[in-house]
Amino acid sequence: MPFERASGIILHPTSLPSRFGIGDLGKSAYEFIDFLARSGQKIWQILPLGPTGDEHSPYIMNYSAFAGNPLLISLDRLAEKGLLNANELTPLPSENSDVAYGRVNFAEVIPHKTKYLKQAYEKFKQNIPPEYEPFCQQQAYWLDDFALFMALHEANPDKTWNQWEGGLARREPQALKVATEILHDSIQYQKFLQFEFFEQWTKLRKYCNVRNIKIIGDVSIYVCHNSAEVWGNPEIFALNPETLEPAWKAGVPPDYFSATGQLWGNPVYNWEHLKNTGFAWWIERFRATLQYVDLVRVDHFRGFEAFWQIPEWEENAIKGEWVPAPGYEFFEKLRETLGSLPILAEDLGIITPEVEAMRDHFDFPGMRILLFAFGSENNHPYLPHSYVRNCIVYTGTHDNDTTVGWWMRASEAEKKHVAKYLGYGSDADIHEISWSLMRVASASIADMAIFPLQDIFKLDNRARMNDPSVTPGNWRWRYTSSELLSQDVSDRLLELTQLYSR
Repeated sequence: MPFERASGIILHPTSLPSRFGIGDLGKSAYEFIDFLARSGQKIWQILPLGPTGDEHSPYIMNYSAFAGNPLLISLDRLAEKGLLNANELTPLPSENSDVAYGRVNFAEVIPHKTKYLKQAYEKFKQNIPPEYEPFCQQQAYWLDDFALFMALHEANPDKTWNQWEGGLARREPQALKVATEILHDSIQYQKFLQFEFFEQWTKLRKYCNVRNIKIIGDVSIYVCHNSAEVWGNPEIFALNPETLEPAWKAGVPPDYFSATGQLWGNPVYNWEHLKNTGFAWWIERFRATLQYVDLVRVDHFRGFEAFWQIPEWEENAIKGEWVPAPGYEFFEKLRETLGSLPILAEDLGIITPEVEAMRDHFDFPGMRILLFAFGSENNHPYLPHSYVRNCIVYTGTHDNDTTVGWWMRASEAEKKHVAKYLGYGSDADIHEISWSLMRVASASIADMAIFPLQDIFKLDNRARMNDPSVTPGNWRWRYTSSELLSQDVSDRLLELTQLYSR
């Protein structure tokens, strides 16, 4: 579907300021939306919102494809509802005095916020609001399994679900019935968290929409093996029938990011079974996502045309194989069921003509990354003069270095190419590389131009969100003061936006 000419910012809610060590859906989120509005921005792009596990990747280590991350619940908002005492909330001080380079310390944040969330639940039980039961009933198709899964996970913290007692791992009805009775209160706690998360998120989204700002959500193609979805729907994944481990693991072959490829470890899909069900699980996933966002970016879109699967015993992604996927059939069925599809395609990496044909068949806009455009041929598809209207241009994404960080490490060839392309005498004349690239992106014919907030702040690689070639330590950057969203920055961004009719 066609999209209006617009620009926006990519920022995950965990990167917002808050008093409790991690961004949340409270005051700073509304301040960020106000900044978007006064800067003329029409888009807020986020990463997947699900609860995360080890290393906290919202793409690989997610306990659910449907649930929200309880760490994003604003404790201050709970206090406003009377579920917490505001005077008893203890902040977590930032470990870095530089407000532009904060970090989420999950080891501190999780126990700190969990203590208050459990206090709020005890108060919630004393006066359950009338909206709670309808929410649980409407979301039961995923919420019941998720709440039981998380209760069992909490009771077995050192085990993945396939290591639970056999009856639970294989979902035998009697074992599930007994566990549901024993873990009743823990299950209700998990449902409470989802109720509060989606209540806060829904209000935030409405605040965006009345200001003419659309939210781009993100659907990661794969889900974590240790998740409610794989436990609850093992038949739609390629699992070893004896161990219930992934028989084939997802990833990508060697590429720009890694000489050994990327071994994500997620189970791949049993697409034959999904076809036989009319892609019911996938359709519900998109339907659920579109309840809470306006547009959906499909991560690893090429996996719907063909996906790279790696045998369970391999330790890297080199020895895999491409397997066809029924993308055409799926998206046709999705369109038939949901109507117009507000979908954006993440079409980076090894993209074949077949992937491009499928993308264009459904009129999904693809992505162009400026940081990949320079240093080689002058007809590189990511150079602005090569764009089509139906695409999104980024300076970089959450997977790239910041523009300043990239520039500090760029080759001489890349720097010369940038200077020549932008009309400078030499790269020494470029004093604000992130804003220079934002300008050329904004001037392009691409329907959408989206920038990481780090580039607007002109931050170096200490503010990088994710390095795909490294597992530990990602997904932690945050800024710690809304004062960085100054009027001067806002005015400058508004001027750029109006100049190029975005």
